[in-house]
Amino acid sequence: MEKKAIGVIGGMGPLATVDIFRKIVLHTRAETDQEHLRVLIDNNTAIPDRTEALLHGGGDPAPEMVKSARLLERMGAGLLVIPCNTAHNFYGAVQGAVDIPVLHMLRLTARDLGRMGVKCAGLLATDGTVRTGAYQEAFAGTGIGLLTPDAPGQQAMMDMVYRGVKAGNMHFDISEARRAMEDLLDRGAETLVLGCTELPLAFALYHMVYPAVDPTLVLALEAIRQAGGEALV
Repeated sequence: MEKKAIGVIGGMGPLATVDIFRKIVLHTRAETDQEHLRVLIDNNTAIPDRTEALLHGGGDPAPEMVKSARLLERMGAGLLVIPCNTAHNFYGAVQGAVDIPVLHMLRLTARDLGRMGVKCAGLLATDGTVRTGAYQEAFAGTGIGLLTPDAPGQQAMMDMVYRGVKAGNMHFDISEARRAMEDLLDRGAETLVLGCTELPLAFALYHMVYPAVDPTLVLALEAIRQAGGEALV
């Protein structure tokens, strides 16, 4: 299989962009530089905040996302990834603007959870992802139930994402976030879906250990396979 270049529509946020690139590199079987896949990244920080756009009338992210997608296609990308869960609300506009496949992180996550035999998962995500039902739509027909945090728990997720990771706050108080996660597990979630690309970073940064599925890693592994590489799982 001829190898393809992976294009990353990045900047949502910059650390999440670094995270998926790192995961692609670490999970590709390669013994030399030349055996790694070509990865093209547009860290487009001009893309407006997705939650603001969806819930509060903020600027439309789609035009800048489309601009990045077309740029990456012209540069030679053979497939595209969007390392931002909330941004998948604009997936249709991006896929419709290019002639190469755009992988869908949420659907891939649903597929993998189904293969794992999970029947109930707890969704950790931004308000934009939760309130638009993006994961619920992706999970429709899978038989997997999705639980979401209560109102204080959801605010704790938003605070950890925006005031913690995005703000670069190494000492953010995660006690409320922990309460929200433990509540989901107590309610029957078999695993937690880290449905915001800052959340895997938060787990590492704040040393949190809970059963969890990382959609960024799911996306990275599928990108490696579709680009013609061998994924290390």
